[in-house]
Amino acid sequence: MARDIGVNSLGFAKPPAETRVVVAMSGGVDSSVVAAELATQGYDVIGVTLQLYDHGAALAKKGACCAGRDIHDARRVAETLGFPHYVLDYENTFRDAVIDEFADSYLAGATPVPCIRCNERVKFRDLLETARDLDADCMATGHYIQRKTGLHGPELHMAADPARDQSYFLFSTTAEQLAYLRFPLGHLASKAETRALAARHGLSVADKPDSQDICFVPNGDYAAVIEKLRPGAADPGAIVDMEGRVLGEHRGVIHYTIGQRRGLGIGGLSEPLYVVRLDPEKRQVVVGPKEALSTRTVPVREINWLGDMPFDTREEWPLSVRIRSTRLPAEAIVRPTGPTSAEVTLLTPEEGVSPGQACVFYDTEGTRVLGGGWIWRGY
Repeated sequence: MARDIGVNSLGFAKPPAETRVVVAMSGGVDSSVVAAELATQGYDVIGVTLQLYDHGAALAKKGACCAGRDIHDARRVAETLGFPHYVLDYENTFRDAVIDEFADSYLAGATPVPCIRCNERVKFRDLLETARDLDADCMATGHYIQRKTGLHGPELHMAADPARDQSYFLFSTTAEQLAYLRFPLGHLASKAETRALAARHGLSVADKPDSQDICFVPNGDYAAVIEKLRPGAADPGAIVDMEGRVLGEHRGVIHYTIGQRRGLGIGGLSEPLYVVRLDPEKRQVVVGPKEALSTRTVPVREINWLGDMPFDTREEWPLSVRIRSTRLPAEAIVRPTGPTSAEVTLLTPEEGVSPGQACVFYDTEGTRVLGGGWIWRGY
C-alpha cells in the first residue's frame, strides 16, 4: 500500500529530503534565512551566489549587494548549516545584460531601474537555468513577494508587509519562471521576523544592514559610474525653459533627473523651477514650473502580462498601477495598443514620470500582480 505523504511546504508531493532546491544567496539576511529555514526543514539545499562584478574592488564598499564581503557571508552560512555552496562568475553576463543598458539609458535621458533587469535577465533567466542543470525541483529567493496558487496556476502577489513589498522589481517574472520559483519570506509580517529567524538559526548575518544602493553604484553616485563607463558623458550644455530660452549652463545631462529642483544654479527667478525633460542630443536640461511635471498619460512597452486571459483581448483594463517603487498603486485605465504595448491613463496625475521607469499593474481589488512594462517616452 502506497504511503500518502501529502504536499510539502514547497508544493511537491514528496518528502523534503527528496526535494532539491537551489537558493539564490546574496549574502544578506533575507536569502540566508531562506536557506536556513529550508535546510532545517530537511530539504536538499544548494546555495548559489553570483559574482556580478570585480568584488576585489568592492570589498571596502558598504550598502551594496553581491560584493566580496557578501560572497564570504553566504559561504559562511552554508558552512554553518552544512549544505553545498557555489559561487558563479557572471561578470560578463551582468555587464552585457544590465550595466551597459543602464549606462546607455541614463545617457539617453531615461531613469533606468537596473535591479529589475538583473532579476529579469540574470537571476530569473541564467541562474534559473543553472538551477535546472543542477536537477533542482525549484529555485528559492529572499524576495518579499508572494506566490499563490490560483484557478489558472501560480499567481504573483504583493508581500504581506507593504513596507517590504518588492513586487515593483519583479513584475517581469514570466508565468513559466513563476512555476519554478518560490518566495518563502513573502508571508512574513515584518523584517523583524526575518531577523528573529536569523538569530534563531545562529546566523552571523542576523544584524547585517540591508543593502541600500544599486550594487554597482557606490553611494548612489550614478553620474560617477556613467562617466567611468562612458568617458565624455558629462559634457556641459544649456539649461533652458520650456520655450527654449537659455537660463544657465549645466555640467552634464547625466547629473540631473526628472523632478529635480535643487542644485540647478539658476536662482533669482520669480518661481521655483524643476527639471521637466532631459534632451541628451541637444545637451539641454529643460526646466519648468511644478505643474509641468504632472503626467496623466503614460506609454508603456515590453509588457509582461500575468493575467488569466490574453492582454490584448480587451479594449481596456481598469487596474491599479505603480510608477515608482516608493509609491502605492493608484487607479488607472490600461488600454492595449498591441500584445506587449499599452497607453496607461492615470486617474490622478503623477509628478516626475520618466522614460526608463517601470509601470507595474495590479488587481484593483486585491494583492495580485498582473505584470507591467517600461515607460518609453514622457509627455
